[in-house]
Amino acid sequence: MMSRTSRFAALFAGLFLAFSMVAIDHAEARRGGSFGSRGTRTFQSAPPTRTAPAPTAPVERSMTPNTGVNSAARQPQAGPQRPGFMSGFGGTMMRGLLIGGLIGLLVGQGFGGLAGMFGFLLQALLIGGAIMLAIRFFRSQSARGPAPALAGAGNAQASRFENRGTSQPQTAGSFTIPGFGGGSGGGSPADVSEEITLAQTDLAAFQQLLTDVQEAFGREDHAALRRATTPEMVSYFSEELADNAQKGLRNEVSDITLLQADIAESWREDDRDYATAALRYESRDVMRERASGKVVEGDQDRPTETTELWTFTRQNGSNWKLSAIQQA
Repeated sequence: MMSRTSRFAALFAGLFLAFSMVAIDHAEARRGGSFGSRGTRTFQSAPPTRTAPAPTAPVERSMTPNTGVNSAARQPQAGPQRPGFMSGFGGTMMRGLLIGGLIGLLVGQGFGGLAGMFGFLLQALLIGGAIMLAIRFFRSQSARGPAPALAGAGNAQASRFENRGTSQPQTAGSFTIPGFGGGSGGGSPADVSEEITLAQTDLAAFQQLLTDVQEAFGREDHAALRRATTPEMVSYFSEELADNAQKGLRNEVSDITLLQADIAESWREDDRDYATAALRYESRDVMRERASGKVVEGDQDRPTETTELWTFTRQNGSNWKLSAIQQA
């Protein structure tokens, strides 16, 4: 049998291990999560593309208020609840009969009418059963009519979904900038936004921002980050840089090479434009000790490949800035 000291030591070790695992998971989620804003589409999944064909989760950390409209629209609408035995018309009649019988028992007949009450309950149950059978019969007859229409609607939705995923490249994807292909585009029907067409200069700006943001982060250049990203993204990058500095680490990112990219969707909301691009790129991404320069994570001699969705925004035709990053 374990002593009290041994049990305490085992409990302390288990708690320490659990805390360590939580801390590691938090760091990994923070570095590999998704954050930023995509306007009214912040909490919607971006359409799949050739670069990122798998479904992408919506943004997890954002300063954009989640009104719940988009999430509610994605929830399947529940069908009408089938009334139970004690609900609906049959239940109302049953409750009326039972209450009337009890009142008659207490007021008129007293306890001497208990046998009559049992007979009354049996009759009430038989009547209630007949009513329920009639209700089920009429409900099944009415349900047979609209069934073919519902099936047709479901097939139409599936067809739209398939067409969306296999559609031909749109105007934004027809440009010949190296590495960029066609995206499917298009947002939710509930969006109060209009689709826009991107130019060659826009795609070139996205490719340049990929390099500028990564290198500025590796240099810990806050001024360069403010020029290339939105204030919200600056706050997230600054938080991560401060966390690295507190741990005595430095995240060095260099040699960024774009391998493949395409546009998932591009749209306008009032005076602001948005564009989400799927980017697959290589980079040398290592974590070093600040004091010694020793690599503690990553391989400085071997570049790593990453696929992400970057959303860019601009207001009134100004320069594009990075506004969100999602892991693909």
